[in-house]
Amino acid sequence: MDGVTIERLMEDRREQFELTVLAGRAGLKHQIQNAEIHRPGLGLSGYLERFPHKRTQVLGETEMVYLASLSSDRRREVLESLHNMGLSLVIISKNQPALPEMMELADKYQVPLLGTRLSTTDFITRLSVYLDVRFAPTTQIHGTLVDVYGVGLLYTGRSGIGKSEVALDLIERGHRLVADDVVRITRRAPQVIIGTAGAHLGHHMEIRGVGIINVEKLFGIRAVRLQKRIEVEVRLEVWQDDSEYERLGLEDKYTTILGAEIPLVTIPLSPGKNITVISEVIAMNHMLKIYGVHTPREFSRALSEEMMRRNATAQYLESDTE
Repeated sequence: MDGVTIERLMEDRREQFELTVLAGRAGLKHQIQNAEIHRPGLGLSGYLERFPHKRTQVLGETEMVYLASLSSDRRREVLESLHNMGLSLVIISKNQPALPEMMELADKYQVPLLGTRLSTTDFITRLSVYLDVRFAPTTQIHGTLVDVYGVGLLYTGRSGIGKSEVALDLIERGHRLVADDVVRITRRAPQVIIGTAGAHLGHHMEIRGVGIINVEKLFGIRAVRLQKRIEVEVRLEVWQDDSEYERLGLEDKYTTILGAEIPLVTIPLSPGKNITVISEVIAMNHMLKIYGVHTPREFSRALSEEMMRRNATAQYLESDTE
C-alpha cells in the first residue's frame, strides 16, 4: 500500500479534479489517512460521537448553506470542535467560497482547505477511485504475467525454469505480455487482483543465453498491455517421478494472493512437452468454467450414467432366454 500526501494528490490530480488550495498550505505534506470520504452533516450540527475524523471531509452545497446560516461565533465553535478531533483534509465542492472562519482555522490547525469546481457527486466519485487505487494492498512476486485469449495467466516457479521462454513463445503466437520477472500485484476488489510490470523493467524480458530484449519494439505495441487481471496461476516445476500430478481435474485447486483466491494449475516439465499449447488450453478451459462448463465433471457424470444404463440393461437381459 502506497501512502499519499495531500501535496501528492494536488500534483497527481490538480487539473482533473480542478483543485485549488484555499488555506492551510502548511499542512500539504500531511498524509491522507485512509481511502474513505465523508460528508460531515451530523458533525456540523454538533453530534460528534463516532465522527469519522480520519476521513477526507467533503462539504457540498447543503453543508455550506447550513454553515452560512449560523452566527459567526456558533460557526467558529462548530468548526473548531471538528478541527480539535484531528482532521487531515477538508474540500469544498461546486466552487463555493470558503467562509472566513474556515480559512482562519485551516491555517491555525494546519489542515489544508481545498476547493474544487466539480459537483459534489462527481468529485467524490473521482476522488474515491483515486484513493482506492492508492490505498489498495500491493505486493511483488517473481513470475511472468501473460494475457492468453483474454485470460491473465501468472507463471511462477524457480528461477531459470523457463517462464520467460514460455511467455516469448506465447507472444510469437499472438498473445500479450504484461510483466516479466517482477510482477506488481494490486488488489482492486475482494476477489480481483491486477498485475502490472515493475517500474524499471517495463516490457523488457531476460532470455538466458540471449540477454535482455524489448518486447514492444521487437513484436509491436499489440504484443504488450499495461495491466491485466490475474485469473490463473500456472506453476511450473521439474517432473518428479515420485510426485503425483493431476490427471482428471475433478477437483479444482486454488492459491491465495493478497487474500484473493484464484485457480492453481501445476505443470510438470519434461523434454518435448509443449507448454505453449498447454497454456492456451488452460486459458480456454478456464473460460469454459466461467461459463459453467466443467468438462471433467461432465465426463465423470456421463460415464457414471452410461455404466448405470449398461448395468440396468444387463440385469434386464440376465434371465432372458430369447
